[in-house]
Amino acid sequence: MPLDKQIALFLQQQADATAPSSLEALRTQTAVGLRSLQGEPQPVQGISEFHIPVSGGQTIAVRGYIPLNALVDEPLASMVFAHGGGWCLGSLDVYDVPCRALANATGRMILSVDYRLAPEYPFPTPLDDVYQALCWASEQATHIGIDPLRIALGGDSAGGNLAAAVALMARDRAGPTVEHQYLLYPALDSGMTMPSFSQYGEGYYLTQEVMSWCWENYLGQESDRQQPYASPWYAETVADLPPATILVCEYDPLRDEGERYAQRLQAAGISVKCQRLPGMVHACMHMTGLTPAAQSLFTALETSA
Repeated sequence: MPLDKQIALFLQQQADATAPSSLEALRTQTAVGLRSLQGEPQPVQGISEFHIPVSGGQTIAVRGYIPLNALVDEPLASMVFAHGGGWCLGSLDVYDVPCRALANATGRMILSVDYRLAPEYPFPTPLDDVYQALCWASEQATHIGIDPLRIALGGDSAGGNLAAAVALMARDRAGPTVEHQYLLYPALDSGMTMPSFSQYGEGYYLTQEVMSWCWENYLGQESDRQQPYASPWYAETVADLPPATILVCEYDPLRDEGERYAQRLQAAGISVKCQRLPGMVHACMHMTGLTPAAQSLFTALETSA
């Protein structure tokens, strides 16, 4: 399918944009830019904020979104969600609109994790924060109002990487039960070796140069870039992982690694729904205010919930 017309126009307008001069400026520009693409925030039944302990004696925030049509007198299915942004950008506030839509589309309470960002906190800190959030959700399920046997993991882009890696950790450590993993255009291969990088690595919002910069910020001096918890594509086995929903974008350099990971899961006997979103580019969950076609991501989640 051709590139969505509204997205194509947006990409043309962004072609000559000046790159920010600092990481802080990039974080600000990214936040403003993504918010400008988002549609109106959907109403939800409730929003709560929790603070949980993590390594180093610190705490992080977890923001919970209760779906509009949830039956609050029953324990809710939930999703521990890691936002995207190359492990070094993004925030709870930037992801407020998408998380509201995620809650309503999946019928799950979304537990959005404000994990610590690279490069100030490189691998494995962001990963450990999300794993700790999963453990906290499982341990505090009754207090939160969720079903401990219906906790999913989810994330988009770098957050999809974290969700996939946490699923591996939970399996390997006999950790909390994970009912499902929702991987939205996930970054899984630190080597960036898939053909879609050659096809769409320039001119389609996410570039190969930016993705390389993100991996460098996240992994820092990590010598083994094929460590599975850093780069889940290199997991020796994907057996015994939770069922998965994997959504990829047609015009995204990360497309092939998501689809091939789905094939690996299927070959290992894991139930997988993998869908390519036609005409879409990376980060399309933020683009519902730019083009109605971006709603296809949430529609796909409704059918898989």
